[in-house]
Amino acid sequence: MSVTAQRGKSAAVWLAAPFWALQVFTGAKTFGANPILASAKLNRRGLHAWRTRLAHRMADRRRARLRHLLTADELAAFKANGYLVKPDFLPADDFAALVDEIGRYRGEILEFIEGRAVTRRVPLGFAATRRLPQCRRLTGSVAWHRLLRFVAGCNTPAGVFVQEIVTRAESPEIDPQTRLHMDTFHPTAKAWLFLNDVAEDQGPLTYVPGSHRPTTRRLAWQRRRSVAISLGPTAGGAFRIEEGELKRLRLPPPVRFAVPANTLIVADTYGFHARGEGVGSSRRLEIYAISRDSPFTPFLGLTLNATGQQQLRGSAFMAYHKLRRRFGLAGRIRITPDSHFGEESPTPIR
Repeated sequence: MSVTAQRGKSAAVWLAAPFWALQVFTGAKTFGANPILASAKLNRRGLHAWRTRLAHRMADRRRARLRHLLTADELAAFKANGYLVKPDFLPADDFAALVDEIGRYRGEILEFIEGRAVTRRVPLGFAATRRLPQCRRLTGSVAWHRLLRFVAGCNTPAGVFVQEIVTRAESPEIDPQTRLHMDTFHPTAKAWLFLNDVAEDQGPLTYVPGSHRPTTRRLAWQRRRSVAISLGPTAGGAFRIEEGELKRLRLPPPVRFAVPANTLIVADTYGFHARGEGVGSSRRLEIYAISRDSPFTPFLGLTLNATGQQQLRGSAFMAYHKLRRRFGLAGRIRITPDSHFGEESPTPIR
C-alpha cells in the first residue's frame, strides 16, 4: 500500500471514529463493522457486559411504567420465565375466520432459506391488510398490543407478518436457528400466534426459562463470548450457546412449546431460544411479530396510530427487499408474485 493510500485510510478511520463511539449507545450488535465494539481489549474490560447491564436497567424502568398492561399473574409469569403463554387467545369463531382468510390468500410472498428451513412471509403492510381484514383486526386489538408493548418495553408498534416455516427433510444443510441463541444484548420482544397445532417433532419454539435475566454468571459468559468474537473471524452479536453450558449459568433445560393452534407466545428474545429440531419434513404457520426499539432510550415512544404505523413498517419491509432484488443484492431471498401458503414444496432458492 502506498504512503498516500495509507494516509487516506488513516484519515477515514479518524473521521469515522465519532460515529463508532456513538454506536456504543445504540442497538448496534455486529462486532466486525465497528472497531470499538469489536475491541478485545475493551471487551476484556467489560464494554459489552456494561452495555448489556445498562440496556436492561433502561428496559426495567420502561417496563415498570407499562406494568398496568398485565395482570398480576402475567407479571409473575414473565418475571420468572421471560415469556407469556396464552392458550385459546382468540375466540373460536374469530380464529376460524383468521385461518380461513390466510388459507385463501394468493399474492406476493417473501421467501428466504436457512439451512433446511424455508421461511415464507407476508409483511402486514397496507396492501396486504386490505386483503386480510381478519389479520388487521387481530393486530389492531388491545389484547395483541398490550403484551407486545410490555415485553418490548416500549409503545412502538411491532413489525408483523404471516409466516410459514417449511422444513425440508431432503436437505442436508443445518438450520442455524436450531441452535440456542440470544437475538442481541438487550431486551427485545417476539410473538407467535400458531395457526396450526405444533407437534413435538415439528420444530417447535424452544426457550430456556429465566434466561432473560442478566445475572452475574450470564454477564460473565457474555464477556467471554465478546472477547472470543472480537479475536475471531465471526462478527455477529447473536451469541449461541450449547445446551450443556446452561448448567454453568444455573439455567434449567429448554422448554419445547408443542402447543395447540390458537396459542400465543410472547417472549423476550434476549433469553436463549431456538427453533426446535424437527423430524422429517414439517410445516408451521403463524402470525409472527418482532419489536426491537432503541435499547438506551428512557422514553416509551409516541404512538399516534398504532395500526397505521404497524402497516407502514410492513410496507417498508417489502419495498426494501424489492429494491434489493432489483439491484441483485438479495442473495437467497426472493419474492414470489402469485403464491399461497401450504404449497407442497417451495422451489429451492438460488
